Amino acid sequence: MAESILELKNLCKYFGGVVAVDHLNIMVEHGKIISIIGPNGAGKTTIFNLITGFVKPSSGNIFYDGKEINGLKPYLIAKMQIARTFQNVQIFPQMTVLENVMVGRHVMSRSGFMFSTLLPPVFRTEEKKIREDAKQCLEIVGISHFAQYTAGSLPLGTQRQLEIARALAVEPKLILFDEPASGLNTRETLNMGKLIEKIKEMKITVVLVEHDMELVMDISDKVNVVNFGRCIASGDPFEIQSDPGVIAAYLGG
Repeated sequence: MAESILELKNLCKYFGGVVAVDHLNIMVEHGKIISIIGPNGAGKTTIFNLITGFVKPSSGNIFYDGKEINGLKPYLIAKMQIARTFQNVQIFPQMTVLENVMVGRHVMSRSGFMFSTLLPPVFRTEEKKIREDAKQCLEIVGISHFAQYTAGSLPLGTQRQLEIARALAVEPKLILFDEPASGLNTRETLNMGKLIEKIKEMKITVVLVEHDMELVMDISDKVNVVNFGRCIASGDPFEIQSDPGVIAAYLGG
């Protein structure tokens, strides 16, 4: 097994004359919680979009499990067992909670969503398995009792748990969490931290982008600080909290 599950090497992304990511180098070790923090506009979400294929790098390389994944389509990256959540919750509000997770699970199916829904008999067997797997994902995040609720009727905190359940449906080796505590109260944030640690215990590597510094410092094995698209510091939470460059980036010194 490679030492790192994910490696970004001299990664750059330009939008016209705007430099969003600038020769970024980050290594993510297997089985760790690695955080990426930085001021607003530092390029954090763009980094996630590059890793998951939503945008293509201008230059540089992205390696996952030793294989270059630059420019692959998002569905192909999902099939490689890389999952993500979004800063603004992305769910199907008119579908049930269970159906939302089943959609995520269909990425891993042989037949795809439409075939397994419409055609017998092998596809119906697969559909039953997908349903059971989706229920198990809801159990893991603690919202199985909401399975038949309409997703759009749930409070924000539960919707974020649903999005995580859907991410787990692809049996990920790596999950990218984009501000999972955004909009949550103190109790919900505490529970979110416990859930992320539980996912780590499942031998899933986590990359976390988050503004809640208490959450980041409590659960991270390593923290990378990004400013103007560059990594300006990398280390354990204690090292990062006392780094003069990090303090200057946040406080404008």
